Amino acid sequence: MQFIDEASIRVQAGKGGNGCLSFRREKYVERGGPDGGNGGDGGSVYLIADEALNTLIDFRYQPAYQARNGHGGGSRNKTGAGGEDIYVKVPMGTTVVDEETQEVLGDLSAADQTLLVAEGGARGLGNATFKSSTNRAPRKTTPGHMGDIRRLRLQLKLLADVGLLGLPNAGKSTLIGQVSAANPKVADYPFTTLAPSLGVVRIAADASFVMADIPGLIVGAAQGAGLGAQFLRHLSRTKVLLHLVDVQPEDQSDPIENALAIEQELAEYSEALIQRPIWLALSKVDQLDDTDLDALMEEMAETFPDRPVYGISALGDIGLDDLKNDLMQYLTEERLQAAEDPDFAEHLESLEKRISDDVFAHSERMRQRRQSDGADEQDEMDDDFDDTLEGPETEVIYVRD
Repeated sequence: MQFIDEASIRVQAGKGGNGCLSFRREKYVERGGPDGGNGGDGGSVYLIADEALNTLIDFRYQPAYQARNGHGGGSRNKTGAGGEDIYVKVPMGTTVVDEETQEVLGDLSAADQTLLVAEGGARGLGNATFKSSTNRAPRKTTPGHMGDIRRLRLQLKLLADVGLLGLPNAGKSTLIGQVSAANPKVADYPFTTLAPSLGVVRIAADASFVMADIPGLIVGAAQGAGLGAQFLRHLSRTKVLLHLVDVQPEDQSDPIENALAIEQELAEYSEALIQRPIWLALSKVDQLDDTDLDALMEEMAETFPDRPVYGISALGDIGLDDLKNDLMQYLTEERLQAAEDPDFAEHLESLEKRISDDVFAHSERMRQRRQSDGADEQDEMDDDFDDTLEGPETEVIYVRD
């Protein structure tokens, strides 16, 4: 299935039913009074998180959703039926943004969590409602109100505990395929990963965590180069960032400089995201002898003194058990601390909020840049067309049928 992590949809709530104008007309009953009933409320549109979904591709084919209108009131004080609400299923981890106001309406991060995105119109009132001691035969009614109409932008951010990042061909897909049941594409050329993937890393029968793999980053990714920045939002919900560094890159580049470049791109994307715990994993260590590996590990620890550093080889099954067990232990301890320490839980929540704000701000900058680039391209096309019109005159030959 194609992975789509952003989509625009239009939602429209139902209109409220009109109030009824009616008077009692019964045989042998004198002085029949007003009996016009109220209309029914319009149906509302809700989004609901569904853990069975993992992509927004369905919204490419069905981008519009409309709830039912409320029915009008009837005689004999009959209230019109309300319009039926509709519930639109979205993947867990979906952020909802109003495209007109750029307001973040909500974040659906738990299974079956619902969010009201378009409220149904209020019902109209029938003339029986306006009856009083001074107005025994009112002819006044009110129409039903229109429901909300909104254009929404849905942004999916995968829910994972550990997020993999690194340069293309650093071994991320090989690692997640080795430690989980995920089956990502693996090849000996860069950018084999074109979409994020998830894998469950199981340590024991009752101990596991979710790992996310995204396309590789390159220098300039935060400004739109390559594929990585497009998917960096999927790392925003992770608890730990696992940075894979190839110990012997094919382009003979320096692993230390590569690691610094990736963290610089991450910081430019989000100053808050770089504050997440980042672990370093030197990948493909089976390609180095022990002396060179020890020297590189020592240099990496000096360059990143606050980062845990591991040496692993997914294909050689080197260091994987230690890495998995340590990650599981860290995630378990963090969950326990958040449950017992309100200040720590508040810190995590605040960091999550700042990361979310950074991700949204970066998304808006990239969207505005794309719109600006599209306008500039159209201006160039218009200029070229004008130059064609202002060029040398062309002889026109008319041919009679």
